[in-house]
Amino acid sequence: MKGLAEALQTRRQAGLYRSRRVVSTAQQPELVVDGKRVTAFCSNDYLGLANHPDVIAALQRAAADYGVGSGAAHLITGHTDAHHRLEEALAEYTGRPRALLFSTGYMANMGVISALMKQGDRLFEDRLNHASLVDAGQLSRARMLRYQHADPESLGIQLARSGEGQALIATDGVFSMDGDLAPLPALVELARTHQAWLMVDDAHGLGVLGAEGGGVLSHFGLDGDEVPILMGTLGKGFGTYGAFVAGSEELIETLIQHARSYIYTTAPPAALAEATLVSLRLARQETWRRERLQSLIARFRQSAVQLGLPLMDSMTPIQLILAGSSRQALAWSLQLEKQGLLVSAIRPPTVAEGSARLRITFSAKHTDRQLDRLLDALATLSQVAV
Repeated sequence: MKGLAEALQTRRQAGLYRSRRVVSTAQQPELVVDGKRVTAFCSNDYLGLANHPDVIAALQRAAADYGVGSGAAHLITGHTDAHHRLEEALAEYTGRPRALLFSTGYMANMGVISALMKQGDRLFEDRLNHASLVDAGQLSRARMLRYQHADPESLGIQLARSGEGQALIATDGVFSMDGDLAPLPALVELARTHQAWLMVDDAHGLGVLGAEGGGVLSHFGLDGDEVPILMGTLGKGFGTYGAFVAGSEELIETLIQHARSYIYTTAPPAALAEATLVSLRLARQETWRRERLQSLIARFRQSAVQLGLPLMDSMTPIQLILAGSSRQALAWSLQLEKQGLLVSAIRPPTVAEGSARLRITFSAKHTDRQLDRLLDALATLSQVAV
């Protein structure tokens, strides 16, 4: 097709070309990628549950009972008792009256914003929100305004100046490419003052932060009255697949009636719901997983500072080393891979121009020896020129 080849070549020359890797092992720190054994520091399997034998066994048992495909949308015949029990468990876990399963976090965010926002309404989003929240805002009929990253003052000015109409503030809880937390207590106060709804996408906080892995809301001591709309994913801290929205009875019923990304899609397999019930229990009860993560993060950050690495501020398993140019980030990533370590280079448009970085993510299953290898390799990055 005319023009596509030239555009792709331009991306290659700018160091922005994306390539898929082929993994031939189960999700764990030691992987076989493109036929080579590597130690991966780029998975979102934060608690190490994706390959847990109890989760696998639950999936296998449920597949024998329910089959593989759900066969229909939730509102036809795709909603099983397994789905229903998981929704009830997620509602209890998040301290909310109800929860609603979605196939992906992307679809959940699209569903919420499309169902709640109408023409004339106002949608306020952090400038560094995940692409799914941004895309949902762009496709909605509401007026979308972007406030400065993690800046309540910027948001307050926009709320005061934006006029009439229902207001929704939407933010990541943990920002996936920066690892920092949204200033939720301040956002709660702004939402209360301006009578706005507040929505938090806690994809990278649930399972990891707070008591029993309750996420960023638990970390800040916030409840469902203060943050009425909570979105969480199941494919990160919980190691399975899918997403959910938790909130009031009225919110969930509204989504069932109006969220197109819920209504017009096939329900996830029931076996996944059964597996997630097990991973949810493990995530809550096995506190050593969060303790192990915090130990890894603390040791990594202390050593990275001693090495003089340009480390960004984060208390989460998402740790960033700022490279600047896309070519530098890519060169660093390739250098690490030569030493058997897989670390992603994050480049524009995922992050702003001039802020390309290495994104290191930790799992509770990483060993001290694997961390030592990573630190030894990172110590050589200053020798890599582009």
